Amino acid sequence: MNLPNKLTILRLAVVPLIVAVYYMSLSPWPCVAIFVLASITDWLDGYTARQSNQVTDFGAFLDPVADKLLVVTILVLLMSTHHNTVLTISGIIIISREILVSALREWIAKSSIVHSIAVSSTAKLKTGFQMLALTCLLIGSKGMPIAFDAGLFFLLISLALSLLSLINYIKIALPVLTFSTKQE
Repeated sequence: MNLPNKLTILRLAVVPLIVAVYYMSLSPWPCVAIFVLASITDWLDGYTARQSNQVTDFGAFLDPVADKLLVVTILVLLMSTHHNTVLTISGIIIISREILVSALREWIAKSSIVHSIAVSSTAKLKTGFQMLALTCLLIGSKGMPIAFDAGLFFLLISLALSLLSLINYIKIALPVLTFSTKQE
């Protein structure tokens, strides 16, 4: 078990803590601190794995799972406590995209044509805006409307980037899907 994989597991482990802190604390700051630290481990585990040549199949599998679980959890928490149309529609689309991309990546990995898909610069930018948006939304979730509004703005940017990266994944998957349907 190398350091990058431990960081990914740590990110998974803090998800229940974030839920508990979100509902128990009157202040957004404890939840924001945990979320920001978890978000930093997202960058740190990938950087560490690449720099120390510790990239593993386990890490390549678990890292996106941890990322998606963290993002989806925060979105669901926010949607459950803030009845905001922009947040809800954006959240549902983002969650749907995450599920679809996971399915596409698995389909492509199982095909003998392409072993895996590298994360695109669009997807990395999307993740950055998502983390910024969710941080602002968490800060604004308990009485700072300007932070909440900023979070919605960044969430819409993240949504646009999410859809753009989804189109990129579909373009990559299309030959695999076309090839596999001809074989059946």
